[in-house]
Amino acid sequence: MKIICIGRNYANHIEELQNERPTEPVIFIKPDSAILLKQHPFVLPEFSEDVQHEVEVIVKINKVGKYIDAKFAHKYYDEISVGIDFTARDLQNTLKAKGLPWEKAKAFDGSAVIGDFLKKEQFSSLENLTFELKNNNQTVQEGNVNMMLWKIDELIAYVSQYFTLKIGDIIFTGTPKGVAKVNPDDVLEGYLEGQKLFRIQIK
Repeated sequence: MKIICIGRNYANHIEELQNERPTEPVIFIKPDSAILLKQHPFVLPEFSEDVQHEVEVIVKINKVGKYIDAKFAHKYYDEISVGIDFTARDLQNTLKAKGLPWEKAKAFDGSAVIGDFLKKEQFSSLENLTFELKNNNQTVQEGNVNMMLWKIDELIAYVSQYFTLKIGDIIFTGTPKGVAKVNPDDVLEGYLEGQKLFRIQIK
């Protein structure tokens, strides 16, 4: 499986990091080794002094697809959750300044938190889902998928132009504003429509 991530999909996060607003989705990939194993803490890597949390709605692909039409994209996933795209921001900024790829800052071991998945049928609308991240019981990020520049089905259609989607692939759909540094002993909890889907500790 592969993890396909979308960058700059919330206007308020683009402004937060003073990035240029894209004219099409920004895509990067994490390997399966980036997945933080269940019940494991996130251990801060030695190569960064500024690892930041980015909470995101995620979907799991349930069948193989290529060149998917957006109107049929809903057939390619039936589970949804929230996750964290951990980012070594200091390293990313250095790489961006040199025009180099982001992988070292985005795709390192343990950089992808994947919450428990829920069947999408339990939600009345996938166009109006709220989600949030709490750090030590304080809400630090919150958003709604209706704030996305490109919706979930549009992202699936777009990504499938370049990559064959396979069963078990995960798509991270972008983060809203509120990204911030994590520190040892922080406890991060992710919620979708009020349901807690992950809890991890920072070491």
